[in-house]
Amino acid sequence: MLDSTTVILWLVVFAGLYAVLGLYYNGKHQGTLDDFIVARNSQGSQATFATLLATTMGTWILFGPAESAVWGGVGAIAGYALGTLAPSFLMVPLGVRLRRIMPNGYALTEFVRVRYGNGVYGFVSFIMLFYMFIGLTAGLTGIAQLVALVAPIPLWITASIVMVATLAYTLGGGLKVSIFTDRIQLLVILPFIAILLLFGWQYTGGMKPVFDGLMEKAPQLLNPFDTQGLETGITFFLAVGLTGLFYQGTWQRIFAARNSRTLLKGFVFSGLLSFPVIAAMGLFGLAFVGLSLPGDGSTALFTIVLNEAPYWLIVGIILFGLALIMSSADSTISGLNSLFIVDLRRVFPRMNASELKVICRYLLVILSMIALYVASQGLSILYLFLLADLLCCAAAFPVFFGFYSQRYQSYQAIIGILSGIVAGLFFFPLPGEAALHLYEAFLLATFVPVVVSLVLLLLPVSKRFEFSTVAKQTELLFSGK
Repeated sequence: MLDSTTVILWLVVFAGLYAVLGLYYNGKHQGTLDDFIVARNSQGSQATFATLLATTMGTWILFGPAESAVWGGVGAIAGYALGTLAPSFLMVPLGVRLRRIMPNGYALTEFVRVRYGNGVYGFVSFIMLFYMFIGLTAGLTGIAQLVALVAPIPLWITASIVMVATLAYTLGGGLKVSIFTDRIQLLVILPFIAILLLFGWQYTGGMKPVFDGLMEKAPQLLNPFDTQGLETGITFFLAVGLTGLFYQGTWQRIFAARNSRTLLKGFVFSGLLSFPVIAAMGLFGLAFVGLSLPGDGSTALFTIVLNEAPYWLIVGIILFGLALIMSSADSTISGLNSLFIVDLRRVFPRMNASELKVICRYLLVILSMIALYVASQGLSILYLFLLADLLCCAAAFPVFFGFYSQRYQSYQAIIGILSGIVAGLFFFPLPGEAALHLYEAFLLATFVPVVVSLVLLLLPVSKRFEFSTVAKQTELLFSGK
């Protein structure tokens, strides 16, 4: 381990470097409020690919896949990796469709409000905001705990440095600066993933001792058809995959892509590259069990690497961890900013761009301080994450079925969502209880709304929804600066 003063210095230098690059870009590229929120039709396929991949690669990839492997083995790893891949593929037809019917839009919530009314709109807005807040808090907690493995740094110090640096450039630059810094941070992320994988497996002695240890201690983790592994994998697939459809940062990038072909390339290639990365990270969870390593399965990679890592690699891990958290945190802050601005503009149509930005900055600073406080406590927020995932699973079919069906009515969507929530919560554990039936909870939350919605669709319909009304009711917030 390094001494605390040295690590804090490296944290400030690296976080400051990312912030300075973002601030420099802000100074050179001032645009309209439309540019600030969605950077409409401005990004090519390479930029779309880079920003999506960097946003996907949050600090959770260092902990989540390995921990899932400890629970469910190769089945859980496959489910987790496929769950990360699924939104990239699903977003292509959904994104192309939304760009077509709402070319001047900004957010999924706009479509939901016009399509279903205020009831579903309020629920979808809540789960999107809730999920992004939990994601931001989890990311700050993750980087703080990662740095604490390197040196005994209080969690609040690391989280504060990251939060201040990220807010410094994101609040003034919006989506465009987030996309710019994502491309830089990806140049750090991808090489260091390769380095960590190389050193990690070198220090374990290769796959043979891991395989031998697993065959002796937990052979079921190697069985892709093990019941617990399959159930865990399906649970992660549904939770990760469907929740990803409600992330505002991704919808911003839908509108930022230059055209449908650009959107297709960016999303598909980022998804295809994220899959093997998540799978490879998950294998360290198997190494944790097979080698009987000390500590917790979620930190298996660092238990292996940090014991023998040279100085340059430890410092590099700090740079790498900051790239992971700041690339996802600035996207989340930009996404929250865009939702706040869109809603404020709808409520206060006479408010100008400058006033909207100022108010939203205050809101984001307050929200960030709350996230910072929670992260500094080192609390597990897995329960809240799972709850947010469950709500997203219940809303997925009703919300996105309405992208295509004219016969689907608002009351049918509401009933579908509520039925999924009730069915899922029946098996969902109470706070403090063991999570024994997550598989049943997520399966019911996802598929009960499908069945209920399709049955309700058999009822006679007096009026079909006209998708042309969506474009008419959504327009550019501002054409000027």
